[in-house]
Amino acid sequence: MKNILNQLPQKAKEAEAENKKFFAKLKKKPPKHLDTLMQELHEEEFEKTDCLTCANCCKTTGPLFTDKDIERIAKHFRMKPQQFIESYLRIDEDKDYVLQSVPCTFLGADNYCSIYDVRPKACREFPHTDRKKFQQISNLTMKNVAICPAAFNIVEEMKKRLPK
Repeated sequence: MKNILNQLPQKAKEAEAENKKFFAKLKKKPPKHLDTLMQELHEEEFEKTDCLTCANCCKTTGPLFTDKDIERIAKHFRMKPQQFIESYLRIDEDKDYVLQSVPCTFLGADNYCSIYDVRPKACREFPHTDRKKFQQISNLTMKNVAICPAAFNIVEEMKKRLPK
């Protein structure tokens, strides 16, 4: 896994121009079966991908925390939402709540999440490759292929399966 993660940023950079072109075309005219295809590719990839061997998303980026996330996680810790914010979060340049630092505070040495059952929505949905109207999140996907080996593989497979 370490080798894959070391090579991923370079591989994503090499595929960037092709991916931009591909996603621009996808945005203009998404195939009718795109959502079904993405669900299929996502499921196929995650049958053979174990996030616990990687956890690169948790090590290198942080999720956005919605108000609902903050309330749910604060309740889990038996804290007031404001206490949770002060202890773990900061406001970023887009005025969103994010972690004070990465790797994620809640990630254990074994790559397990200590708040998995109450984790933020952004974490539950990452890498967003099974999302409906997938073509609308191409900018996010472009970032995620450089972070998540599964997202990279899904996009590569999608390019093979959709007409150029």
